[in-house]
Amino acid sequence: MKIKSILTVIFFSILLLNCKDANNKDAAVVELITVEEMDSLLEMERVQLIDVRTPKEYAEGHIEGSININFSDENFETLISEVDKSKPVAVYCGRGGRSGKCSAYMKKAGFTKIYDLDGGITEWKYKGKELVK
Repeated sequence: MKIKSILTVIFFSILLLNCKDANNKDAAVVELITVEEMDSLLEMERVQLIDVRTPKEYAEGHIEGSININFSDENFETLISEVDKSKPVAVYCGRGGRSGKCSAYMKKAGFTKIYDLDGGITEWKYKGKELVK
């Protein structure tokens, strides 16, 4: 009788864990990517590229094809909500702090695929990648 109870508890535990995983299948995952991965991503996949630095930083040089949505702007949440949540999004900032916070916000807001450039534009420049002004 004791073995039957133990097996029943194990069975229901496994069942509950599997249900939890099934519910989280659609949850977005933030993927921290390297400069090389970002470069390949921009060439291969149709991705929305967002620079979350200030307009002044953006004007000093940014990755081609990016749009500027200032993370520090008081309307940031409204501006980011205008981005298509169903399409992949890649974000970057100066070194990775703001883009990390932005990625976490986007995950909670329901974005489906989020890439975050590890080291930000500083790493992009360090690897010899070009910027546009």
